[in-house]
Amino acid sequence: MNKKIVFLLLTVFIFLNVTAQHKLHLSIHSLPPSTAKNDIIYIAGTFNNWNPKDENYRFTRDSYGNYSVDLPVKEKTGEYKLTRGGWDKVESDKDGNGIGNRQYNVEANDLLGIIVSGWADHFAPKQKISTASKNVKIIDTAFYIPQLKRKRSIRIYLPDDYLVSNKRYPVLYMHDGQNLFDQLTGFAGEWGVDEFMDSTKIKKAIIVGIDNGGNKRMNEYNPYDHKTYGAGEGGQYVDFLVKSLKPFIDKKYRTLKDKQNTSISGSSMGGLI
Repeated sequence: MNKKIVFLLLTVFIFLNVTAQHKLHLSIHSLPPSTAKNDIIYIAGTFNNWNPKDENYRFTRDSYGNYSVDLPVKEKTGEYKLTRGGWDKVESDKDGNGIGNRQYNVEANDLLGIIVSGWADHFAPKQKISTASKNVKIIDTAFYIPQLKRKRSIRIYLPDDYLVSNKRYPVLYMHDGQNLFDQLTGFAGEWGVDEFMDSTKIKKAIIVGIDNGGNKRMNEYNPYDHKTYGAGEGGQYVDFLVKSLKPFIDKKYRTLKDKQNTSISGSSMGGLI
């Protein structure tokens, strides 16, 4: 066979496999009695950047009151939750407590039946207490970002021996600072970064948490313009980390400044940036 034809066929094969989508069908088998008949139910997950009110991911309700949705998903596996249009109206357990993300694997099962036990907004809010370690401090609640002309809270975790030693420490910069250390500020709970660092036997480090920009989060963590979310500001945000925040941290704290001892970490859009 002609080599050009073979190459063309291989190119088409690879393209089709890369762009192929998988089908996932979800139906709701049971809803809590408090669910109103006119409630609109959405699915939010890894496939739509966890948008809680995405009209493209909305369950349809038939004449018998049954909810279902067919999803084209690019990844074979992923996570999701159900909402009624906002994270304040996310599904919960029967007592109103938060639940973990649901998971799917289209290779194992592309037909999923869901039982919703409760909705978070149908329960009285539970009083939260701070869970931040004594080693966590807020450096500034209005740290200026000159590249974006905005202000932001910056949090820091210092190793438990920081004040009694003269050592210098590696630094890990983490996005979504609200979620790292404290359930009072965390979205759907905290990540427990401080508890892990307090108990780990691995090398100690300074953790710098940069709070996200709220309604600007999608812009700041995205280096590209987006037709829905607007101008990408990832370049300016990274410039802030490199040119403004890191020099400040290195000057104020005993850090190891070289690239081998400087890391960055994030989740979801924070992982993208």
